[in-house]
Amino acid sequence: MAEPTEKEKMLRGELFRAFTPDLVAARARCKYACNHFNKTDEVPRRRLVELWRDTLANINSIIDDHTPLPAQLDDPVADEEQFKHEPWIEAPIKVDYGFNVTLGEGVFVNFNCVFIDSCPITVGARTMFGPNVNLFAGTHPLDPALRNGTEGPEMGKPITIGEDCWIGGNVIVLPGVTIGKGVTIGAGSVVTKDVPSFHVAAGNPARIIRKIETAMTE
Repeated sequence: MAEPTEKEKMLRGELFRAFTPDLVAARARCKYACNHFNKTDEVPRRRLVELWRDTLANINSIIDDHTPLPAQLDDPVADEEQFKHEPWIEAPIKVDYGFNVTLGEGVFVNFNCVFIDSCPITVGARTMFGPNVNLFAGTHPLDPALRNGTEGPEMGKPITIGEDCWIGGNVIVLPGVTIGKGVTIGAGSVVTKDVPSFHVAAGNPARIIRKIETAMTE
């Protein structure tokens, strides 16, 4: 049996070396795509969706979703209406790999957000991010002898955020965290542990403050 590649180890959440040619190239590709997205000025909604998820000639998309876009309509308003359920991402954004990021319908990501997607980062529909939200699905060994700078391995754990959440500005979510449906995370919080559905959590580290009374159900 062939030895797993560093990318395969990464996707499985095992120790892997990030400074191998294939993963360096993957990050460079995504960095180029993010820079292109971030430098785009006033453009139609269709163009932003293309840059986020659909490969164009000589342009890399940020995420690995190449579902064909709907046919362009002559009426600009009607054409924009076709994308009302697509995620809305405000520039600038920073993403490490892109192929590990999945955003649900109607997700809103405000400016200056960071996705370290060594492992999958999944965000449910209609969830909203304030500015400067950082999702860190990657981490490093605690033992400095093993860590060994860029020569040593790193690892990751998935981050899952449910539908209809509100993640306040300057929130940090750490590897392996699951945030349930309908959760609110207070601004400036550091989320180190799972948060159950329909609760408010805040602080560093974030703690459950109260349950949210809602007609919404799981």
